[in-house]
Amino acid sequence: MEILLMVLVLLLLIGVSNVLSRFVPFIPIPLIQIALGIVAAFLPSLHHVPLNPELFMVLFIAPLLFNDGKITPRDELWKLRTYILLLALGLVFVTVLVAGPFIHWLIPAIPLSAAFALASILSPTDAVAVGSIAGRIKLPGKIMRLLEGEALMNDASGLVAFNFAIAATVTGYFSLPEAAGSFIVIAAGGLLIGALLGFSVVWLRLLLRRLGIEDVTLHMLIIILTPFIIYIAAEEFHVSGILAVVAAGVVHAIERDRVESASSVQLRVVSDSTWSVILFSLNGLVFLLLGLEIPGVVTKIWEDPAYQNGKVIGYIFLITAVLMILRFLVVWARDRQLHTSLITALSGVRGALTLAAAFSIPMVLQNGSPFPERNLILFICAGVILLTLISASIFLPMLVRKSEDATHQPEDRSEEERSARIRVLDAGLRTVREEMDDANRQDGLELIGEYTRRIQQTRLEGISDMGEAWKQVVAIRLAAVQAEREVGEQWLREGRISPQLAAYFKASLNRVELLLTNRVKIKLLIVLAWTAIRRLFQGGNRIPASITPSDPQWDSYKALKLEAVQRAISQVKQLENEENRDAVLTVLAAYKGLALQYQTNKRRTGSRRQVSLQRKELELKAIQSERNEIQALYEKGDIDRQFAGRLRMDVNYREAGLFESQEGH
Repeated sequence: MEILLMVLVLLLLIGVSNVLSRFVPFIPIPLIQIALGIVAAFLPSLHHVPLNPELFMVLFIAPLLFNDGKITPRDELWKLRTYILLLALGLVFVTVLVAGPFIHWLIPAIPLSAAFALASILSPTDAVAVGSIAGRIKLPGKIMRLLEGEALMNDASGLVAFNFAIAATVTGYFSLPEAAGSFIVIAAGGLLIGALLGFSVVWLRLLLRRLGIEDVTLHMLIIILTPFIIYIAAEEFHVSGILAVVAAGVVHAIERDRVESASSVQLRVVSDSTWSVILFSLNGLVFLLLGLEIPGVVTKIWEDPAYQNGKVIGYIFLITAVLMILRFLVVWARDRQLHTSLITALSGVRGALTLAAAFSIPMVLQNGSPFPERNLILFICAGVILLTLISASIFLPMLVRKSEDATHQPEDRSEEERSARIRVLDAGLRTVREEMDDANRQDGLELIGEYTRRIQQTRLEGISDMGEAWKQVVAIRLAAVQAEREVGEQWLREGRISPQLAAYFKASLNRVELLLTNRVKIKLLIVLAWTAIRRLFQGGNRIPASITPSDPQWDSYKALKLEAVQRAISQVKQLENEENRDAVLTVLAAYKGLALQYQTNKRRTGSRRQVSLQRKELELKAIQSERNEIQALYEKGDIDRQFAGRLRMDVNYREAGLFESQEGH
């Protein structure tokens, strides 16, 4: 019961941290969660469970890295493969070889082998922390992909070096050739087993599909269990479980892209929603647990008279400075760009993985004596984690903002925001298409038309010269109207429509032309034109005031309009060139929406309430997909917190309008 209460309290604190971050957006969520964890550690009623490193790796690191392997862009990582290996392998070993002796020199009480161990677990960056820091600022795309790839790989190299250093400290024996050979076997073996097991899981799911077992719950359960099983299996073979789950995540993404069909769309939607909840909870728990452990680690050193508190804090600052300087020099040696090197160096934040590895340090050596300065090592790890998080939170926004001010013009930001808006709308559009069925097909087609028009309107809004843009739209639309007019004249000559219907069709096109060409006299001209027409055709031959689906002539008019729209679309496509592409797309979107409207504009057989509820449900799903895309863009660093807030406000406004419009139906 005590453990259950602790879990519930931690989950509640995750929610609290999310709320607090809205009020203090300049403080990253990881720091808020660490602070809440520290506060929770002093609650007398909260049961404290010591951090088990092996359990921590399985429960938290395995699923988080598996998901990172799935979502990280593979093409971009492949382009940066040399750079990523330089940081994930070269930088780790440089850090161990340089920082290890420095730590031993700075703190002689820590043996050289133990200093190597400390440098090893301080060398890897934390994928969770990197993502959390990058979520609140927009890091340059190349740097973000580099950090993601590095965080996927350097955990394994750092932990392998750590294990050998610990073994050397405990046993007093170390062989460099043996260590190098073991590292190759452990790394390659982890990648191989992860890939093979990843393919096996995909094959199993495909087999179940062929057998007709399409149950979404079962497939979702297999996906959730995959990282845990693969990590445990790899560790049983004494290879890297971390690299195994990363490889399995990449394989899963590749196979999903290759074999995904319409039958798996629902699974993808459920999977994305489920994983978003799981990852949100796991990310929060990682930092809360880190906060829970910090008071115990700090207290042992702070209250020990053998240590001078000021001196110990100085150790943390000096070691952190060495880590950042080494990282800066390695990056600068490759890029020779000061600003980029500074951003990359500060982005190398450490996280809970470092502290979890430190807790795995044995209490005693092989001869039964205590492990030298174990508590001090834990204290230094906790201090470096906090210092790297705080320094990144303070200095990265300033550096990134300075970079954006120097390289981005206002129109560049406008283009980026326009692109983000389009991606959000695309997410809603995809959901409408995926959720359409026979019951809501009519509502779905109407929503598709609306989303398509909004996307094209958003594209057009990004053009700097709006006056010229609208001139292009008007010219293209007038040409399309002329193409429609020719269809009406052709149908009248062929006797396919009555003169009254042809006159009505022509009058509707005249009205469109008036709207496009002369807005000043539009109202007067419309009134005069329609008055004259209706007087001319009084009696049985008069032009109908309107034609609706209940009108006997509706089928003929609908067929005429659909053919006219198709002729207009063909005409518009012929006019397309490099200069007017956005204008052409805008007009095409309007006509495609009009075609969908006429294709579905028929008498509804169900009740108005039922149809309204179907439309509401479909649109709410699309709106939720838009929210998910906004969050994804924010977490990837493609948009900042301020613009994400504006996008969410827009979605909230439309959702409120949707609920308001449905009242009374």
